[in-house]
Amino acid sequence: MANEPQVIGVDLGGTAIKLGHYSQAGDCLAQLVVDTPQPATPEAVLTAIVQAIDQLDPDRQVRAIGIGTPGPACAQGRIARVAINLAGWHDVPLADWVEAKTGLPTVLANDANCAGLGEAWLGAGHDFQDLIVLTLGTGVGGAVILNGELFVGRTGAAGELGLITLDPNGPPCNSGNRGSLEQHCSVQAVRRDMGCDPGKLAAQALAGDETAIAYWQQYGRYLGAGLASLIYILTPEAIILGGGISAGADLFLPTVWQEIEQRVLPSSREDLQILTAKLGNQAGVVGAARLALKRFCGAT
Repeated sequence: MANEPQVIGVDLGGTAIKLGHYSQAGDCLAQLVVDTPQPATPEAVLTAIVQAIDQLDPDRQVRAIGIGTPGPACAQGRIARVAINLAGWHDVPLADWVEAKTGLPTVLANDANCAGLGEAWLGAGHDFQDLIVLTLGTGVGGAVILNGELFVGRTGAAGELGLITLDPNGPPCNSGNRGSLEQHCSVQAVRRDMGCDPGKLAAQALAGDETAIAYWQQYGRYLGAGLASLIYILTPEAIILGGGISAGADLFLPTVWQEIEQRVLPSSREDLQILTAKLGNQAGVVGAARLALKRFCGAT
């Protein structure tokens, strides 16, 4: 392992910064979680990240850094264009800053894209080359992996899967859209519609509450309709569902499949699998490490 490339993956969140020290083979050598500075200005976050990297790699074994940010990065992986829930972030050259402080090559990506890369590398998507990863959380994020590579498009903003339209007249979305997949399948959607968190509503359904059961069936119809559009465009081998809501997948997956089988031609869903994510809240860290390995260490 001494000669094997080692990297650090960083998952930058609004309340915590998670870091993992990984080998090229995917072995986790060390982990660290630090609080995100408040206010989370770019300069304060930079200092926290650099200090955490020094703490995690005191012997300077690491060759590169990958960082997942809560918002879009530029296509080159250099600039955090916006960072949701962080103060004062707009076109921040975070990769340049971290490189200047650490001397290590650094690359950025959207945190949902990093979660997708993580699941594709060490999680539920390990056996597939073409897959969609959808995170069903506070919002609905996503990542597209094609031929084993993360697809971000010409500007770095591709793969915003949660913002596709389901209902042109539906609830307004922060993106400016209406009736997006996110507005029907996120934690905030469940709270808006039912007045409680998904975990409580899942427990009610499992206890036989007919209203809760009916809601999860409707949820599955919305999710299935959204996935149908994505399947027609991308014809993935697998769809990986992550985020907190995926813990209750058994309540809505049967309806998801019914919608897909009704809406999608067999030729576009041949051998399709729908799986739940395996890495939990470590997916972003794992994916950020994978990003660095692929960009700077020749990983395939």
